[in-house]
Amino acid sequence: MNDSKKILAEIVLDHGSFHFKKNGDHVLCSITKEIIPIEELKYWNVDNQEVYASPKIALQRYNCLLYTSDAADDSLRV
Repeated sequence: MNDSKKILAEIVLDHGSFHFKKNGDHVLCSITKEIIPIEELKYWNVDNQEVYASPKIALQRYNCLLYTSDAADDSLRV
């Protein structure tokens, strides 16, 4: 961990922006727990309030959520 990244932020995600619940200089990727400096945060899911370290991780998570949602929907069909 880079020593200059010491304070974990708490944020609320919105469409196209976020705001701080607790000031800090980084967040952790919701999937990998990788440190994401606030100034590099670009990928998140508002509905699940998750942040992602890369577009690849965001897409993998999207596909996982889509597949899980589709499977749940299929189980409700008669």
